[in-house]
Amino acid sequence: MKKIETNLADCYIIEPSRFGDERGYFSPYFIDKEFEELGFKKVVQANRSKSAKGVVRGLHFQADPKCQAKIVEVIKGAAIDVVVDIRVDSPTYGKWIGVRLDDENNRQLFVPRGFAHGFISLKDDTIFQYLIDNDYAPDKEGGIQWNDPEIGINWDEMFEENGITTPLLSEKDKHRPTLSENKVLFKRGKR
Repeated sequence: MKKIETNLADCYIIEPSRFGDERGYFSPYFIDKEFEELGFKKVVQANRSKSAKGVVRGLHFQADPKCQAKIVEVIKGAAIDVVVDIRVDSPTYGKWIGVRLDDENNRQLFVPRGFAHGFISLKDDTIFQYLIDNDYAPDKEGGIQWNDPEIGINWDEMFEENGITTPLLSEKDKHRPTLSENKVLFKRGKR
């Protein structure tokens, strides 16, 4: 496994080991010391979503004590995964990254606790997988406006580069508060 730093504190691109031949490949999962050191001790839940091209999901998080770290990847198709550091005492607070995850590059993204998470599906029938380290708690669910101008995610550029004319969002995601309006922010550190 190769861990690649990003411009966000504590957030990493992961390139898992991959073994293969003309038949295909095998990529094992190990939730080991390296992930434990990042604050991801065990998989409590595994989720998958299937999305059409142009679907935008996010930006989502869960509040304490049900805050979640995630290891995310695309099983089929392609997406640009977008995360925002919402830990008020972090040196990268309010900053974001977008990382292309697809079924060819085999990359994963480690999303620490205290980050808002979302993605845009670049192909029909994209299957996105989340390994999560804490239980889902609907009463602790929160989100940030996907196109919050304060954060400045370059969605329009992503749409244009990938032939997306109209993003598809849930009603809930269309009406989230901005980062400044949000009442739930986090402190930095391992939980």
